[in-house]
Amino acid sequence: MKTDLENARLTLEQGGYTCVLCRGGETFSRTERGVYPLMDWLRQGTDLRGCSAADRVVGRAAAFLYVLMGVRAVYGALMSEGGRQVLEEHGIRASWNALTPGIRNRTNTGSCPMEQAVQTAQTPETAYQAIDAALARLQSNGPTA
Repeated sequence: MKTDLENARLTLEQGGYTCVLCRGGETFSRTERGVYPLMDWLRQGTDLRGCSAADRVVGRAAAFLYVLMGVRAVYGALMSEGGRQVLEEHGIRASWNALTPGIRNRTNTGSCPMEQAVQTAQTPETAYQAIDAALARLQSNGPTA
């Protein structure tokens, strides 16, 4: 019998999703890029406590959001050192396919704007506020992260 994390990872890899969360027989999946799916679930108050998550990219921003969601394990196809550290500091099991020093923006010209937003965040709550503000700025300025 597969674990929730194994099910989430397989669904991510085979289904064309950007993030998948599994808990028991439940599966939550999204195709939007970046932290949008995580922010949307948090804003909607979706109960994801105890889920295991598989995500294409997990940096510090996503890791802080997963902490707020109350997940128990996160697999990142690509995970940053900062994301791994945040997850492990909050007792969340972290695994990855590739571990990198940081997450780059979509044009590979610098750091991801969400990573920049949470650079000084020390708690999941302050990270959420910083991500929310950064998303609002990006949406009002054009291209999104």
